[in-house]
Amino acid sequence: MNGMEARKHTVAHDGRQVCWHQMGSGPHLVLLHGGHGSWQHWVRNAAVLARNFTVWVPDMPGYGESDAPSEPTLASLTDLTWATLDSLVGPASAINLVGFSFGALVAAQLAAQRPQVQRLALLGPAGHGGVRRPKGDLLPWRATLQSGDRQALAQVMRANLAVHMLHDPARIDDQAVQLHTTACLQTRFHSKTISRAAGLRAALGLYSGPLLLLWGEHDVTVQPDLMGRSLSEGRTDCCVQMVTDAGHWVQYEQADAVNTLLLDWLEPKHD
Repeated sequence: MNGMEARKHTVAHDGRQVCWHQMGSGPHLVLLHGGHGSWQHWVRNAAVLARNFTVWVPDMPGYGESDAPSEPTLASLTDLTWATLDSLVGPASAINLVGFSFGALVAAQLAAQRPQVQRLALLGPAGHGGVRRPKGDLLPWRATLQSGDRQALAQVMRANLAVHMLHDPARIDDQAVQLHTTACLQTRFHSKTISRAAGLRAALGLYSGPLLLLWGEHDVTVQPDLMGRSLSEGRTDCCVQMVTDAGHWVQYEQADAVNTLLLDWLEPKHD
C-alpha cells in the first residue's frame, strides 16, 4: 500500500476466513472495494486517510484472499463482512464507512443495519437501478487467460479498464493493469446481477446519518447528475460531489482530489 505498511488480520467466522488490512490510528474508517476488485482498489487512498484514521480495508468475502460467503447472496456477504469487522473493532464501536461501486452497495446495507455508522460515503455506487452509459463491450479475458499468453491478457485488461474503469487511457499504468488482473483472477463472488438491481435506494432509506455521494463525471455505470439528485432528494444531511476528468474508478484516477474530499467530509469543521 502506497506510503504506509499495513498490518494483516485473518479473521474466522462460522468456518470462513476474511482478510483485513489495518493501518494508521484514530477513529475507525472502513473502506470497501468494488466487484472484480480487492483491497487494492484503495492503493492510492488508504495511506493518506490513515494519517487521520485507523483504516480497515478487507478483501470482501469471495474476493482476494478471503473465503467466499456461505451463500452467493448480498446478505450472506454483508453478514460475514459485518461479523469479522466486529471481531476486530468491537460491535459497539463507532465507524465511518466508505464504499466503492459494489462495495458502496455493501456499505449502504451495513449502514442500514449497524447504528454505529457515523458517516457514510458512496463512490460510484452500484445497485441504483438507473440508466448506464457504457463506452462499449468488455473483452472476454477468461478465454485469453486459457491461452497462456500473458501479454495478450494484459492488453485485454488494459482495454477493459479503458471501457469501464478509467476515463483517460493515458492513466492506465502498469500498476492499474496488474491490480485489475490479479483481482479478476481471484474473484469468486458474482456481483453483476446484484449490482444491476435496484437495492441501493431501499438500503439508504434505512440510514438517516450523514451521506456523501461521489462520482467521476465520466462514470459509465450511471448518469451521475440525475442519480445524485434522485438519491439525495428528501435527505437532510447529504452532499453530492462530482470529480472532473475521472471515470468509474474515481479514487484511483483522481486520487488527490478524492482524498481531499473524503478528509474534508469525514472531519467536518464546526464553527
